[in-house]
Amino acid sequence: MGGGHAHRANNEHATIDVGTTARTVLLGGLGVALLATLVALVVWWPPGDAAQRSAEAGGEAAQFAAPGVDFPSGEVVEVAPRCGGQGLPDGSGCSTLSVEVAGEEYPVKVQVPPEVLDSGIDVGDRVELLRTPAAEGTDGAASYSYFATERDGTLIWLALLFVVVVLVIARVRGLFALIGLAFGAVVVWWWVLPALLDGAPGVGVALAGSSAIMFVVLYTTHGFSLRTSTALAGTLLGIVVTAGIGVIAISDAHLTGVSDESAAILATFGELDFTDLLGCALVIAGLGVLNDVTITQASAVWELRAVNPQASRTKVFTSAMRIGRDHIASTIYTIVFAYVGTALILLMLLRVYDRPLIELLSTEQLAEEVVRTLVTSIGLVLAVPITTALAAAVASGTPEGHGGDHAAGPEDDEPQIEGSLHAS
Repeated sequence: MGGGHAHRANNEHATIDVGTTARTVLLGGLGVALLATLVALVVWWPPGDAAQRSAEAGGEAAQFAAPGVDFPSGEVVEVAPRCGGQGLPDGSGCSTLSVEVAGEEYPVKVQVPPEVLDSGIDVGDRVELLRTPAAEGTDGAASYSYFATERDGTLIWLALLFVVVVLVIARVRGLFALIGLAFGAVVVWWWVLPALLDGAPGVGVALAGSSAIMFVVLYTTHGFSLRTSTALAGTLLGIVVTAGIGVIAISDAHLTGVSDESAAILATFGELDFTDLLGCALVIAGLGVLNDVTITQASAVWELRAVNPQASRTKVFTSAMRIGRDHIASTIYTIVFAYVGTALILLMLLRVYDRPLIELLSTEQLAEEVVRTLVTSIGLVLAVPITTALAAAVASGTPEGHGGDHAAGPEDDEPQIEGSLHAS
């Protein structure tokens, strides 16, 4: 590539030349994107009480339960079997649990939905109860009702197993991936959600939050290199494309963004633009798969260039796209079936309706899922040639046998074939 001397990156097998102009344009563009991200984070930085202020704007306090109501936990000491009757007035009949609760002399009896018993709950399990105090000025006892089954133990061992599997299989790279995942969760919970509740534009928040996450996740997981920078640029462009198509699709389909009970409840806590929130959801939904395909395509181009340093950019692009097409096919399956899994109950409900499928597609619930799937899939597919073209332009190639720099990555025990961010 023209525009100055070539910059080389090599491992023990091959050398890759990177044009100065390509490196400058790539890093300059990422610098502008980083600056825009930081500005957006500051401008839309939510106040600490964003959720409460949003609730108060809707005319009521954001309280999960009425004053005086608490949620004690206790151990199940007896389970009454499920049966056809409704049980006795004191709740001691069918589908009831006897629970030992701190502060109560005798186990309290609570009636539970039949599906709770069907889940296999038994003596020794712990449940959370909703305790409602007696009315003020009366001598009555507090009343209890079932709230939830405690699942902390299962969630903890499952999370630990996940961490162990990732670290054993992926080693150091897996550790950096977990760090990136934790950072992404922090950004979503402590910045994206409060900013949305504070009234910041949904798509803008999604772009800024996704960009911040990708800058940290990609460099943390894959190391500071031109290969990673190329994948990051492809990811950011893919996010922008997804957001643009999503906004157009939501407007053209006249989607409201209020398709379930959760959205309806949230609507009571303030003036929120739910179509804008749906656009935000579309961008975040496609973030993970975009990251996957862009890093794969950047790596494919770098490997192909290392194998054949003298190949033309067109040949490298064509070869990498053959890899990309296979990846596109498998990833689209992943997206579609992931949405089918999350919307399975909804699909079953729609299936029992006595109406043609083509008519059901226009319902708010199903239309949102279809738009979400198609928009993220389109963004994913377009990100593949975009990233591949960027990588082919940056990794220009050079005759074998020249010396160069070894790229810095997160794992020094694995060969790296990627361009360094630093000049020779």
